[in-house]
Amino acid sequence: MAEQIQLEIVTPDRKVMSQPVDYVGAPGIEGEFGIMANHVPFLSALGIGNLYFKEQGRYHYVFVAGGFAEVSSNKVTILAEIAELAAEIDVERAKRSRERAEERLRIQKEEVDFARARAQLQRAMARMRCRSSAESAGTCSI
Repeated sequence: MAEQIQLEIVTPDRKVMSQPVDYVGAPGIEGEFGIMANHVPFLSALGIGNLYFKEQGRYHYVFVAGGFAEVSSNKVTILAEIAELAAEIDVERAKRSRERAEERLRIQKEEVDFARARAQLQRAMARMRCRSSAESAGTCSI
C-alpha cells in the first residue's frame, strides 16, 4: 500500500474531518494544487471550489471557500472559512442562492454590491459541482 498523508479540515465552527488519505487536490487562489505523502512544506491561500481527496482508490469531495492550506510533516491542514462534505450540501438551497446572485448581478443599481453577488454565485456553483462530482463518483450518500 502507498504511503498516506493525514488530511485535517477545520472551520471556525467544527472539525469537518481528519483521516489518512492517498492524495489531496485543493483550489488555491492561484490555481489548483495537489499533495501526496512526503510533500515539501507548503502554505497556500484557498480559493472557492472543490477540494478532493483519494482514499483506497475512491475520490471524495469537499466544498471549501477561503482560508489556508498548510502542508508539513506528512500532514495537510485545511483551515477554511467554509467547508462542507459533498453529502452535506443542500442542492436546492445552492440553486436558490445562485438564482438570487444572478438576479443581483442583473440589477444595474449602485446599491448592489457586485463583488458580494459574484462571490455568492461562485460559492453556489461550486457547491453544486461538488455534490455532482461526488454523486458521479459514487461517494455521496443521497
